[in-house]
Formats: sequence, structure tokens, C-alpha cells
Amino acid sequence: MEMIDLAMKWLVAPIGAFVFMMWNRQQVHHTEIEVLKSKADGDRLAHDREMKEMRETVRAIFSKLDKIEEALRK
Repeated sequence: MEMIDLAMKWLVAPIGAFVFMMWNRQQVHHTEIEVLKSKADGDRLAHDREMKEMRETVRAIFSKLDKIEEALRK
């Protein structure tokens, strides 16, 4: 009986504590990764919106320049 108690104290308990510690750390990393993924998705959406706005602005500028060019040629 003493051998089982000794094995529990010096083998099973430390291994169990190590596994529990690694599981907790993995859960924290998983949460951090999800937060970073969410932030990256938000940044990507914002970038796409900005690029769309810039394309529209450039198109409007070129349209105005085309109108000015037409007016000057007349």
C-alpha cells in the first residue's frame, strides 16, 4: 500500500499537474489565436472598404478629368 501511495505522490500527481498546466496554457493560446484571427478579419474588411472607396474616388477624378478634357477640346 505504501508503494502505491509513493507512486501517486511522486509520479501520478506531478504528471497530472503537468498535463493540467499544459491544457490550461493551450486553452489560453487557443483564445489568443481566435482573438488575433478576429482582429485580422476586421482589419482585412476595413482595408477592403478603404480600397473600394479609393477606387471610386479615382474613378470620379478620372471622370472629371475626362469632362474637362472634352470641354477643352471643344
